[in-house]
Amino acid sequence: MLGIAGGMMSNSPHLEVSSLIHRFGDRQVLNDLSFSLSRGEIFGLLGPNGSGKSTALGIIATFLPLQSGEVRFDGQRIANRLIPYREKIGVIFQTASLDPKLSARENLLISAWLRGFPSSVATKRAEQWLDWMGLSDRADDRLMTFSGGMRRRIDIARALLHEPELLIMDEPTAGIDEYNFRDLWSRLQRLRQERRITIILATHRPEEAEQCDRLAILAAGKPFRIDTPNALKESIAHDALVIATANPTMILDLLKSRFKLQPLNDGNEISVTCESGHELIPRIVESVPKGTIDSIALRSASLADVFFRMTGQQLFEQTTKEGKHVARK
Repeated sequence: MLGIAGGMMSNSPHLEVSSLIHRFGDRQVLNDLSFSLSRGEIFGLLGPNGSGKSTALGIIATFLPLQSGEVRFDGQRIANRLIPYREKIGVIFQTASLDPKLSARENLLISAWLRGFPSSVATKRAEQWLDWMGLSDRADDRLMTFSGGMRRRIDIARALLHEPELLIMDEPTAGIDEYNFRDLWSRLQRLRQERRITIILATHRPEEAEQCDRLAILAAGKPFRIDTPNALKESIAHDALVIATANPTMILDLLKSRFKLQPLNDGNEISVTCESGHELIPRIVESVPKGTIDSIALRSASLADVFFRMTGQQLFEQTTKEGKHVARK
């Protein structure tokens, strides 16, 4: 993760979110959510589906009404300065809002025209961001021929045409491969450094959360803790064991009953955090019949481990043998 350049962030918050409460009918999805961002900061809301992170971004982006609480931008309540605030934000939706039958250039030009840019300015901005995203050579190709990662770059370029101060992103790398993930985040980090833009994103991906300067661990609409990724990982035991086994039920029961641990189950692979992994490995192996464990490895604790330890929930869904997805708890 790239650090924030010296002197980049001011002492006064760029964005302040205070005591947000939001309900859909009888279901409360945000529960007294509060945090603040400094100018030039990358801030993440880390949580699984249903944790309230998309709702929080919807309120910040003014797509959802403010039911209770307050959002301030540069010290001003956004409810009092709605139009000026909207001119200073760019939004990346969870699903790309692009026309696949149009070219990359046409998608950007239409967005610029809708914002009221004259044709000369629209053309200049479109060319500028196509080049910045490394897609000038594909400018006239239809988006239906683009990979998911390339479409995401165009989606971000669309959100940046008016050069916003705050970029709001909902699951920006969902469904893209590792190469495009790294490429996209390299560009976003450079964007922050060169243009001093503030970024807030919602994600369930630990590797994406690592790109943030600070994170809010979000579950049931409330942050359990807000800190840097490194500080969050250091707050729990540093070791994690990954156990491959054809009998996960036996291993889960053993870890819970005998060793008093809280393991995570991912099909035939079990992971668990512990204080002294190198000492625990032989004790686990000796406690089960020979051949029960296919392999056991020691690694550093991840943000997924942090989330589970703090909330008792898992970040991902688990696929059953029938192919159905169920929430892990």
